Amino acid sequence: MSAPAYRSPLLQPPLSAAEGPATGAVEGEGPDAGVAAHYGAPLREQRALDRGRALVDLSHRAVLSVSGPDRLEWLHTLTTQHLSQARPGTSTEALFLDANGRIEHGVHLLEDGAACWLILDRADEQALLDWLTRMRFAHEVTLRRHTGTVAVVGATAAVPGWEDRTVWIDPWPEVAPGGWAYSGPDHPGEDWSWREYLVTRDDLLATAARLGEGELAGWSLAGTSAAEALRIAAGRPRPSVDADAKALPHELDLLRTAVHLEKGCYRGQETIARVHNLGRPPRRLVQLLMDGSGHAFPAPGAPVIVRPEPDTEEARAAARPVGVLTSVGQHHEAGHLGLALVKRSVPVDAQLIVRDDSEGGAGHVAASQEVLVAPDAGQVVGRPDVRRR
Repeated sequence: MSAPAYRSPLLQPPLSAAEGPATGAVEGEGPDAGVAAHYGAPLREQRALDRGRALVDLSHRAVLSVSGPDRLEWLHTLTTQHLSQARPGTSTEALFLDANGRIEHGVHLLEDGAACWLILDRADEQALLDWLTRMRFAHEVTLRRHTGTVAVVGATAAVPGWEDRTVWIDPWPEVAPGGWAYSGPDHPGEDWSWREYLVTRDDLLATAARLGEGELAGWSLAGTSAAEALRIAAGRPRPSVDADAKALPHELDLLRTAVHLEKGCYRGQETIARVHNLGRPPRRLVQLLMDGSGHAFPAPGAPVIVRPEPDTEEARAAARPVGVLTSVGQHHEAGHLGLALVKRSVPVDAQLIVRDDSEGGAGHVAASQEVLVAPDAGQVVGRPDVRRR
């Protein structure tokens, strides 16, 4: 029997005897089902989050821990990240790849000196947990599942009163030691700041009830739609959303934060090295600025085409897709934004169209592209070195 669908306690107002901030909560969909997409004012919530004055309920995320004396060396051999000498307080990102170097799971990893904490989307949890259990062999490691008892809470700034809480701090977009940037030096995520706190469910409820009071004066709740819009604006890929079954880390610029190019053998390493040193990834991640004049967003999964010449309905319908929309959101300043994986051969100045022909869909939405992964990324000869040391 499958586990019951998760539903956050913040979707069930009131939070206290007075009318709680969860009143009017609208539940998210897809990978963010079970928590609030917004609480009735998505753009206002997004502005508060952007100012560093809002919390995002991410209690639907999965939380695992690995303890024991062999934990760092064990995870070092299984992931793309250099972990064998990670110090307490290290926040990093790691990928689990298949034998062909394709992304299977992405995790936010925090070493606290006693255990490594892994935060990931719940849809990936059971498969990763089963695989890690099989891979323990004789290693002295203890794998624990904390999903449902430990809640994840997102914020763009340090939360007052939570100085002693366990927190993962996103390294994006800084190039980590051993990493490599697949974009130029100017990146839309230069101002990106993101933290994920690990708290108890009771702590989450108590803090939500105190928002706007005392040291939390000026703070409020924001839904996942606010966090997603800021993430997309920062060009920050979310592997469980923006990577399909064929995705390579190079295509998403994840060599920047999640892959150490100088570490030893791990599953998929041959492909990582070969594509980086000898070839170029077949696709590249782009940010799309979409026409917001319509009443609906195109849905993730919608095909992306190059605007045909001449631009007629017949030509659009006949055009072959050159990519797929992976994420979409409405930014409080930039408007309708998306991330898409497109073929490397698509010209960087090509005008694109997101074709959403689903029932009740957005139709054909014009989009301009912002390059996140350069077309020549992975080609060593003639490529500028934009690594930061």
